[in-house]
Amino acid sequence: MVDEIINRVANSKLITFDLEDYYPSNPRTIIDIKVWLFHELILKEVDFRASLKNHDWTQYQNHFVALTCTADAIIPSWAYLLITTYLTQFSKKIVVGTLNDLENAVFFDIINNLDTSSFIDKPIIIKGCSNKPIPETAYVHLVEKLKPVASSIMFGEACSSVPLYKKSN
Repeated sequence: MVDEIINRVANSKLITFDLEDYYPSNPRTIIDIKVWLFHELILKEVDFRASLKNHDWTQYQNHFVALTCTADAIIPSWAYLLITTYLTQFSKKIVVGTLNDLENAVFFDIINNLDTSSFIDKPIIIKGCSNKPIPETAYVHLVEKLKPVASSIMFGEACSSVPLYKKSN
């Protein structure tokens, strides 16, 4: 008589959470405002406003946008705000910073809006391997979001997970 092989992982209540499943496909774009500065150094308000008014903002439809200035210039805060007034009708998300800052902000929103009701008192394994660029901060924020509801949290794969948290009785 041959013993039957039982897949205990498939039969368990373990929920695998893969952040890659939530990865939005929207283009990520960085806008360097130095091109709108006089000699890439000085913000002349009248010229700056004219450049923004004449810019084709439709090209950022459904984009995630990071605003930055790579020139060694002093940029007043209102400059980024003014650009935002043009971008908001087209883009999905706007941040001031790098593409990494943008990715962190995108995932912060995704995780913040995550409905955790299906994870109440369940063991969860957060999948560690990803083919898409998931920021480390997203994993940290996910643990913050899941810890209050999950019975346990692990990281990795079912065959080789690292225990992170177990609710005490």
